[in-house]
Amino acid sequence: MNSEIEDFFDWKGQKSRPKSHGGIRAASFTCFVEVLENMVFLCNATNFVSYFRMSMHYPPAEAANMVTNFMGTSFLLTIFGGFISDSYLTRFTTFVIFCSIEILGLIVMTIQSHSTKLLPAPKMTPLNSQEAILYTGLYAIAIGVGGVKASLPAHGADQLDHNNQRLISAFFNWFFFSLAFGGLLACTVMVWIEENKGWNWSFIISAVMLSVALCIFLSGFRVYRYKQPAGSPFTIIMKVFGSAVGNWRSAPPVALNQDAIEVSRVDLRSSNKFRFLDKALHDDRVSDADVEQTKTFLGLLPIFASTIMMSCCLAQLQTFTVQQGVAMDRTINNFKIPTQSLTVIPLTFMLLSIPFYERFAKVFGDKVNSKHNFFQPIKRIGLGLALASCSMAAAAAVEVKRRDAANQNVTISVFWLSFQYLLLGVSDMLTLGGMLEFFYSEAPDSMRSISTALPWCSTSFGYFLSSVLVTISNNVSGHFGKEWLVGDLNKGRLDLFYTLLCVLNFLNLLNYIYWAKRY
Repeated sequence: MNSEIEDFFDWKGQKSRPKSHGGIRAASFTCFVEVLENMVFLCNATNFVSYFRMSMHYPPAEAANMVTNFMGTSFLLTIFGGFISDSYLTRFTTFVIFCSIEILGLIVMTIQSHSTKLLPAPKMTPLNSQEAILYTGLYAIAIGVGGVKASLPAHGADQLDHNNQRLISAFFNWFFFSLAFGGLLACTVMVWIEENKGWNWSFIISAVMLSVALCIFLSGFRVYRYKQPAGSPFTIIMKVFGSAVGNWRSAPPVALNQDAIEVSRVDLRSSNKFRFLDKALHDDRVSDADVEQTKTFLGLLPIFASTIMMSCCLAQLQTFTVQQGVAMDRTINNFKIPTQSLTVIPLTFMLLSIPFYERFAKVFGDKVNSKHNFFQPIKRIGLGLALASCSMAAAAAVEVKRRDAANQNVTISVFWLSFQYLLLGVSDMLTLGGMLEFFYSEAPDSMRSISTALPWCSTSFGYFLSSVLVTISNNVSGHFGKEWLVGDLNKGRLDLFYTLLCVLNFLNLLNYIYWAKRY
């Protein structure tokens, strides 16, 4: 029997059967669930600003920071969710528990938003008890999002044959398609509901939709195959490091036990890296597989770190690019595009790019020499990083044109932003989709949920890095004259900030190429 099949079990705890458990049908449940899950997450991320300002009476700046902190915390908590999924619970159980926590958080927010007793009086700041309820609901949602985003893609990929890398790649592409489609629903249908039926309806609809997503996920429990948790991966890593440090004066072993490594299915390419960790094998508590798993995970970290700068570019889609759109002509045949719906443009490009990519990968993927095959995830990520730099160059050029036109009392069309939206949308598809595939496929079995959480952590760090760069840019430019980033874009130099991001992304691309060649 295939060793991979022996590692998976059905819902009764018995060995899974390929004809009855797993496969494309089982993996497709996660894609349907992701549409609703991401719709709920992005809908609330935009709705929270209005809720914090209009109902909780927070100042605009504080409300914006609260939303930024919420999103950053949600993505960072994917590491916690991945740790729980890898260490103690199956990915199925992890999703069910954390999705339920997110639903409870939405219910708390719904109750508060519809109860005058739980809201502050007009023109008054919230009481401590009201803030406590708010933060309880808000960070219950954040905790839930962290567990859901870490466990759902890994659970879906678990259903597929790991010997068929093309199938794994296709799954993550369509999972990303589902993610983008959920975002499209959030900034179209949900925005319409908020503007025409009242923004507080979004909490009710979000709770209902996420409950539907949970029911859809649960309905597939008989056809799923499950991977039992293997214990804390961080315990293994700390044990290996501790033993290596304790035996730092000893000579490394002559050779590793290759048979033990093959049984654990750890990539042997890591054997020649981080050789100092081999000294941990002098400790009888440390196995060859423990050392190789630690090496493999450490090898992923430089690739992860090299993607943070690209995530910083994505943060501009929700900040300065939106400000550009507000200052441009948003009318189409007497219909004015809502500000919240401007992200429809990059999401549309993302959705269109995935079928094209899949078609090209299917036709040319097996015909191209592996050395020059950019369909491989590590090369796909590099192409995405290159396009991110190009997108910032396009954004700088469009901003120059917009500002020059504005100085002549001319308002150019918002569709001039399509150039940067197209490049950044395709870049996101290549990079995030490639990261999900790469980290899942290359990670040790015992660390797949944590590794799948790394792309979301990259997004979180990218948002935080964007805030830091904005502060530094304004401080430095203000010291030498006038700040680049001010409320009135016509009086600022947003184009120079975009140029700075372009240069930093190019340098980051060189850094990525260095680590990718060493991988």
